[in-house]
Amino acid sequence: MDMDHDACYRALLARDARFDGRLFVGVRTTGIYCRPICPARTPKPANVVFHPTAAAAQSAGFRPCLRCRPETSPDLASWRGTSNTVSRALSLIEAGALDEGDVEALADRLGVGERQLRRLFRQHLGASPVAVAQTRRVLLAKQLIHETKLPMAEVALASGFGSVRRFNETFQTLYARPPAALRRAGGGETPLQDQDGVTFRLPYSPPYDWDAIIAFLALRAIPGVESVTPGSYRRTLALGNGRGILTVRPGAGHFLTVNVRFPDLKALPTIISRVRRVFDLAADPALIGRHLSASPVLAPLVAARPGLRVPGAWDGFELAIRAILGQQITVTAATGLAGRLTAAWGDPLPSRWAAPEEGLTHTFPRAETLAEADIASLGMPRARAAALASVARAVRDDPQIFGARRGLEEAVAQLRALPGIGEWTAQYIAMRELREPDAFPSADIGLMRALADDAGQRPSPAEMLALAETWRPWRAYAALHLWASQSPLPDGNLHVRTAA
Repeated sequence: MDMDHDACYRALLARDARFDGRLFVGVRTTGIYCRPICPARTPKPANVVFHPTAAAAQSAGFRPCLRCRPETSPDLASWRGTSNTVSRALSLIEAGALDEGDVEALADRLGVGERQLRRLFRQHLGASPVAVAQTRRVLLAKQLIHETKLPMAEVALASGFGSVRRFNETFQTLYARPPAALRRAGGGETPLQDQDGVTFRLPYSPPYDWDAIIAFLALRAIPGVESVTPGSYRRTLALGNGRGILTVRPGAGHFLTVNVRFPDLKALPTIISRVRRVFDLAADPALIGRHLSASPVLAPLVAARPGLRVPGAWDGFELAIRAILGQQITVTAATGLAGRLTAAWGDPLPSRWAAPEEGLTHTFPRAETLAEADIASLGMPRARAAALASVARAVRDDPQIFGARRGLEEAVAQLRALPGIGEWTAQYIAMRELREPDAFPSADIGLMRALADDAGQRPSPAEMLALAETWRPWRAYAALHLWASQSPLPDGNLHVRTAA
């Protein structure tokens, strides 16, 4: 948003929750930065400066407030649509691109120069890529200190710090006290192996249509890998050599409650970034809704479902295999095939984490395994089995094949080069895995049906693209609204549906 001082100060005076996550308030007299809803006494206008992100405030020398806890504010992607390069860069940073690499390598993956990437970050986020990565690390650590009983050494590992010494030094610099002093007294510390996993909250900006996103995921849940109920989403995890279980539930406020049971705490930042992606927690529903409501076609749909999100995918390879399995058969049949594939070649969960009573028994098969498997033995056409094996070999040879690319067009072109992946599947993968907000499967029969005229005449794919031009850069959200409009249930609710 525009950092106009007077407008931002009015939002601060009103303690307006609509601006939470959109701006952060640096107080010159205390050296602290707060959320606009902080309950502390409002400082004078001359003593405050406003920043678009927590990273910008921290880069300016302010430290996080201990009362309003900036780490619990929604992490809004309000800059998306203005700079998709920044959006893709943040996705890569969340996935750990700067943990082992540098900014130059990150810029190269995005197809821009290092100076250009730094300029874009300064323009849209008010901080450098390295500062953004460091701020994410600090705020995650602070959240784990407040919300878990993990020992400080385990908090340091779980939040991405390379060493406990660096963790302690950072907190001493920011807060003038050791990290243990920030934890409220009582309860003591409990190591991970003595806990039933790590539980924490992930905030979002309301409204949030939990019913729609959970219905979407339930329809596509892979037996053995995922278990979905109206009040929870559970799945098995496989990262590196570790295996575990994840549970996500809606919280009592504007947040999701996440429980992770996994042996390697270093994987926690990656797991958090994937949960945020699956449940589209970075979306700014107000910004997207205003844009799409300008369309007479979409306005009533947005009004009916103001918190509709684009469900993400846990893993690009898993999504691609599932999409190819679903070609020319029903969603239910494809789900059954995915379950048989998992039972045959997935890795069983360790007994410590397995939950067979809830249907969680295996992790999804690895690309290395399916690349050599006799997939046709499951009773599917040989051409489709060959396509699955070819995709598996491509991912085995290039694990980053489903990573963020330089642009939507390049991503779709590279995906279409894979066997068995056409335009529809490529756009679908770009929408759910690459988190491209402008991905749009224009040839989808469900979208055409939603826009049919009174005589039942459906628009062609070319006409769909022409109509959707004004929906940019949020065509993926427009597609979800159109799909949802086709699936009214007897109780009057709308549940997401797609032609797979």
